[in-house]
Amino acid sequence: MKFARGSLVALGQESSRRIVIFFAHPDFDRSHTNRALRDAVSDLSFVTFNDLYETYPDLLIDVKKEQALALSADLLVFQHPFFWYSSPAIIKQWYDMVLERGWAYGNGGTALRGKDMMLAVTTGGPEHSYRPEGYNRFTMEQLVAPQNQTAHLCGMQFLKPFIAHGATAADPRAAATEAERFRRLLTDYASR
Repeated sequence: MKFARGSLVALGQESSRRIVIFFAHPDFDRSHTNRALRDAVSDLSFVTFNDLYETYPDLLIDVKKEQALALSADLLVFQHPFFWYSSPAIIKQWYDMVLERGWAYGNGGTALRGKDMMLAVTTGGPEHSYRPEGYNRFTMEQLVAPQNQTAHLCGMQFLKPFIAHGATAADPRAAATEAERFRRLLTDYASR
């Protein structure tokens, strides 16, 4: 099933475990790898795709709507390109607005406790550049430590990130390989 970039799209096969992908790419039309990742899971009914830039072009996030989506998921996936060693601005805005004290953390903040969180990121650089001796100097595990801590603070388990390295120079075959790997990962999660 082909679907338009936009809002919320519930996607294809049945599972008792639900996955919500919170997607953010400010220049999606130029992203071959992120498009391939999205298209690879477009027929999975246990996946809901939430395109944040399409839904909130003004960055004014509907907190209650996003909290309801987060509550509906067993796994929250934040899919985005890895920009300046972090995420696009709307992901940070999502964390700041949706993960409210008293709801997601702090006194009485247990809404997401027991859920899983994962990043699905594409990098421009090759895998070997994300090592202490590489030009990025740090491993991806080190660079995503703030997201790991965010999950921990909210009582979620931070799963090993899905990382598609070298997306800028990826040819269609490489993007398709990464997309199939992403589909298998989500399908395996849902079938557990």
